[in-house]
Amino acid sequence: MTENAPTEKPLRRDAEENRRRLLAAAAEVFAEAGLDATLDEVAARAGVGVGTAYRRFANKEELLEALFRERVADLDAIMDRAAAAAEPWLGIVTYLEETIALTAGDRGLRELMLRPPQGLEFVDEARARLGPKIDELVERAHRAGALRAGVESSDLVMTVLMVSAVADYGQDRAEPPWRRFFALVVGGLRADAGGALPGAALSPAEADELLRAGRPGGGRVLRRRGP
Repeated sequence: MTENAPTEKPLRRDAEENRRRLLAAAAEVFAEAGLDATLDEVAARAGVGVGTAYRRFANKEELLEALFRERVADLDAIMDRAAAAAEPWLGIVTYLEETIALTAGDRGLRELMLRPPQGLEFVDEARARLGPKIDELVERAHRAGALRAGVESSDLVMTVLMVSAVADYGQDRAEPPWRRFFALVVGGLRADAGGALPGAALSPAEADELLRAGRPGGGRVLRRRGP
């Protein structure tokens, strides 16, 4: 046992280093290519063999979960800052602007949060966790008379989706185009923006159905893969 000890420790360090490299590479690959990127592509970007990648992560879903949980921590921090805003309207703007800014350069995160494939339980868990915080922002803004009558939480989620839809364009500009559209759309959420809104806000189930339908492939399930 003693003779084997010196060789075991470096192997553990190597395994952890490979895991970190794969997560860093996954962040880049999924941000650029979205969820259609493969674990093989991530392995190539990380500079490790495909077999090594599958030893660290059994399939793409497992890798996505590890990466996504890091991003959810960032989203949670945004919600906390929005909730702590001195003015209810500023809380709404903080949530929308910072969430869009986070997702603007990350196609994979946008797809996971807004148009997730079916079968990813960790995404559903995260959305269930963040949803009540959005509800509280909306209720607070309505109580203060800062938010347009009839605006509901699903409207804010769809606002993130609409503005994020143009986020891939002009990222190299000093002022990305999405910020202009953000200002235009957010102006329509203010209490003094105008009269009654046409139609009713989408229910959570309707919003989810619409988001999934908008994903290429119809919200297909990610299939597990092995080496």
